[in-house]
Amino acid sequence: MPRLDETRPFIPVRIAVLTVSDTRTLADDKSGQTLADRIAEAGHILADRAIVTDDREKIRDTVLAWSRDEKIDVVITTGGTGFTGRDVTPDALEPIFEKRMDGFSEVFHRISYDKIGTSTVQSRATGGVVNATFVFVLPGSPGACKDAWDGILKPQLDYRHMPCNFVEIMPRLDEHLKRGMTK
Repeated sequence: MPRLDETRPFIPVRIAVLTVSDTRTLADDKSGQTLADRIAEAGHILADRAIVTDDREKIRDTVLAWSRDEKIDVVITTGGTGFTGRDVTPDALEPIFEKRMDGFSEVFHRISYDKIGTSTVQSRATGGVVNATFVFVLPGSPGACKDAWDGILKPQLDYRHMPCNFVEIMPRLDEHLKRGMTK
């Protein structure tokens, strides 16, 4: 069973939050604020926060820039995961994933199903790794952000979480690059 190993130290993670919306501003961005609040409450660092429109290039460029920033360990996006014509966040980001995290989507849908039933199929929530940075793509509702944070991200971004967690593997996400450099 999952547990916290209190003998291990808590390690704050630096997280950037990107809201994808044609209509939101920082003043009325409830989903981005939900994530920012939960990040702070958990003891992590909000490394950056921005809003971009539902534009593939802007989404991709922002996430790529953050993934290259040594002061950012994780990127969480909110918005643009549905099926309408403007919902392009997964389409913008999945092609740049070095590794895709299918389990994130599966667990997110399991948690979401318990709350909203079959409506969860209307989300294309996903996760992956870009430039040794974890990237999580969440729906644009505060409820979905709460579910993803509380049910997956908070425990996995806690070094004390057992039997395993994202924090302990972060230093090894770019091993393939290091191996390539030694040849």
